[in-house]
Amino acid sequence: MTQAALRMDRMYGWQAGIYDITRRPYLLGRDQLIESLAPPNGSRVLEIGCGTGRNLVHAARRWPKAHFYGFDVSAVMLTKARKSIAKADLEDSIRVTQADAVNFPTMLFGEGAFQQIYFSYTLSMIPDWTAALERAAAAIPPGGRLLIAEFGDQRDLPAWFRLLLRRWLAMFDVTPRGDLEEVMRSLARKRGLHCDFHRLYRGYAFIAALRRPKD
Repeated sequence: MTQAALRMDRMYGWQAGIYDITRRPYLLGRDQLIESLAPPNGSRVLEIGCGTGRNLVHAARRWPKAHFYGFDVSAVMLTKARKSIAKADLEDSIRVTQADAVNFPTMLFGEGAFQQIYFSYTLSMIPDWTAALERAAAAIPPGGRLLIAEFGDQRDLPAWFRLLLRRWLAMFDVTPRGDLEEVMRSLARKRGLHCDFHRLYRGYAFIAALRRPKD
């Protein structure tokens, strides 16, 4: 087991059963991301850092003719995800496995390219988040997209709110990446991708996408 897996299991092991309920009030933008997927029938969609499987279940219900995949570094969270997927009777639509966002293999699940890949409040929890972003961007096929929902810089919110939020998030090893837009745009230029970035709720969160043009 890697150090990243051990760290995540220690942090979220006792929270797995209550994670989705406790995060619902402040992980904003996740459902907008799922709605924006609109995957073509038969296409493959990958979630990096799928956690409890909450997003995969919602996405598979919303887009029943697509195929969904997810991985997480935490075995504890994957146990919860598999239970959630089975409870939703979606085992034919969703597959999950253990892997690291920084170096996941190209042929994960033994499948071809994933037409859409997404992070949902994951980069703020990965120490080497820029490497994870680079790895995901490299996996975007021609005509494909990488989508991200994440904490923003909160610059248009009151200073007291920003301070309290960041102290609260730090308790769970969560660090908003204030320079993520800059990093994404730099990555897009380097790799010939299109970058779309939309701030939500006065900068509390954002939804962004990297798109690779078709050949």
